[in-house]
Amino acid sequence: MGRIRRGTVVGIIATALPLAAAALVAAGLFPGAGERLVTLFLINVIAVIGIGVYSGNSGIISFGNVGFMAIGAYASGLLTINPIVQKTALPHLPEWLMGWGASLLPAMLVALVVVAVVAVAIGVPLARLGGSSAAICTLGFLVIVHVVLVASSDFTRGSQTFFGIPRAANLWVTLPFAILAVAVARIYRDSVAGMKLRASREDEIASTAVGVNVRLHRFYAWVLGAVLSGAAGVLFAHFIGAFSPKDFYFNLTFMLLAMLILGGITTVSGAVVGTAAIMVIVELLRKLEGGVDLGLFSLPTVFGLTDIGIGLAILLVMYRLQDGLLGVREIDEQIPFLKRLAAGGARPAAAQPSAAPVSGAGMLRVEKVGKRFSGLVALENADFDIRPGLVTGLIGPNGAGKSTLINSVSGVVPPSTGRVTIDGTDVASLPVHRVPVAGLARTFQNIRLFRNLTVLENVMVAASAVAKDRDPVDLAREALIEVGLADLADQLAGTLSYGAQRRLEIARALALKPRYLLLDEPAAGMNPTETQELMAVLDRIRRKHRLGLLVVEHDLKLIMRLCDIVVVLNKGQQIAIGTPADIQANPAVIEAYIGRRRSPLSRRSPAIAAAAPDFDPHAAGKPA
Repeated sequence: MGRIRRGTVVGIIATALPLAAAALVAAGLFPGAGERLVTLFLINVIAVIGIGVYSGNSGIISFGNVGFMAIGAYASGLLTINPIVQKTALPHLPEWLMGWGASLLPAMLVALVVVAVVAVAIGVPLARLGGSSAAICTLGFLVIVHVVLVASSDFTRGSQTFFGIPRAANLWVTLPFAILAVAVARIYRDSVAGMKLRASREDEIASTAVGVNVRLHRFYAWVLGAVLSGAAGVLFAHFIGAFSPKDFYFNLTFMLLAMLILGGITTVSGAVVGTAAIMVIVELLRKLEGGVDLGLFSLPTVFGLTDIGIGLAILLVMYRLQDGLLGVREIDEQIPFLKRLAAGGARPAAAQPSAAPVSGAGMLRVEKVGKRFSGLVALENADFDIRPGLVTGLIGPNGAGKSTLINSVSGVVPPSTGRVTIDGTDVASLPVHRVPVAGLARTFQNIRLFRNLTVLENVMVAASAVAKDRDPVDLAREALIEVGLADLADQLAGTLSYGAQRRLEIARALALKPRYLLLDEPAAGMNPTETQELMAVLDRIRRKHRLGLLVVEHDLKLIMRLCDIVVVLNKGQQIAIGTPADIQANPAVIEAYIGRRRSPLSRRSPAIAAAAPDFDPHAAGKPA
């Protein structure tokens, strides 16, 4: 996971200290019942964190982690059950499982290996899914585990109580595991792998476009979360000593998800706060559930009051705080003192970005590319080059096929005919997340940022895909300096102004150290001042790094001033290619923008062409 940042250490301490304090208070002031309550709290913290490692970082709600708790509980139970009880309770148990009588730690290790094997088997197909499809898959896994436990009566006693488990998980045994779970989850969240998965949570398409292998990182998080959930299941089994399959089903799933959502699904500290809040609510409502005599009046018995209370608590919090009690940032990122403490060891930003190596010989070649969708010809015979150091513009009326061509160039949509090559490598032969690493970076028509990641983290996601001997943080800061956003590095990307968000998207693309940069309507929505600033940035970047730029833009004045070569599409056909001056005088281009009835006049009188709302044939020349 790389070097652990100072902020991560501060965050672990800030989150783990309340756990240790609760344990000390319970042991000192409330021995017995208080200790049991805090022990259960610590076990729930581990279980909630296990769900959060996958769900919080991927954005996919998992209903299946309780299934891993069940597997851990039964696996460790079979190894630690009292041999005398075992002969009576499980008379048909296979001989190789009889009489182990192991202690807690060895049994936990074996149980976690079993959990990990199951998690890998389930994680391979699950990683291919996203959103509601993946969530339903995890729910199916939970149901399968429950049915298998009930049906495997020789091993689990079926739906009857599985008993005889030594109650070895007391407060002091559970506390180190809870602190370890906090540390593991926070280190993973702040690691490059965790950051990439959080980026895919915010925008899967944009994360793939900066080199993130989304499936791989979902798989990693699923297995890690499953192991943590399995550890919680082992501790829970050795805390209560007797359990049945119904103890690891929908009720526990609802409870743990409520804890995670209430505190804030995206943070480790939110998992701890949410667990504490729900347990306090549950304990209070359980006292009221059986009815209470208050003297002047009495409250009747209300069955299910705890579930009602939990549901109302979630509704109230979500109504005011959509992201939970702690929001999307860890507690140490919100408290000023802890922020200063975490920043104490941070390195200052470099004064000047280092110059990128000049691109070598090569080109991005679009060779007679065509694309058909179920018989519909969206693009046909697009053929041009993008060379290092030159700016190529791509224009055309709406529906001309620009978006289809962009997706083919960036590897999102393989062409039906022809091919796109980057320095001789066929883009269609590469996984989509490998295209940026091959030398092509892109931005999007509609801004696609990782809104709940900081400005620096947005760029680090891209920088980590190409960083070899260098720290991604350094590469990211250099890219931010290039576009003038270094002072906003710690700000959430979603809070930036529109123009700053556009520049951040360009900085993220630059962090990939590309040879070719595809800009999809970079000036869309900008005012004239922001457009001028953007043009200056693009021209400087092009000259300094000798990038080959492909600029898709409806602002034809910008295209004519910025570009060396202009490619024109119309109705899926490439109708012209040439210098800005050539394009402005091309009859086919004028006809495409103005129409057949007016085009003869426009050929005789350029002033008529200039009157077209999108096209200005006099906007020739490039800025000095």
